[in-house]
Amino acid sequence: MSTIVKNNNLEFALKRFKTETARSGTLSKARERADGYKKPGVRHREEKKINTINSRRNNKNKY
Repeated sequence: MSTIVKNNNLEFALKRFKTETARSGTLSKARERADGYKKPGVRHREEKKINTINSRRNNKNKY
């Protein structure tokens, strides 16, 4: 990730950097790795929980 600072506008560059990292998911991946090893069952339960939340959110926005 590289963000170019133009005209010494550091605030704009920082905002742009944050959105780029959020879209690519690098920070979320780093947070997951910081927790260390998780058992496969725990990992599957967490993924299922996240997926149900996302599917409910998507279904709510559809109608």
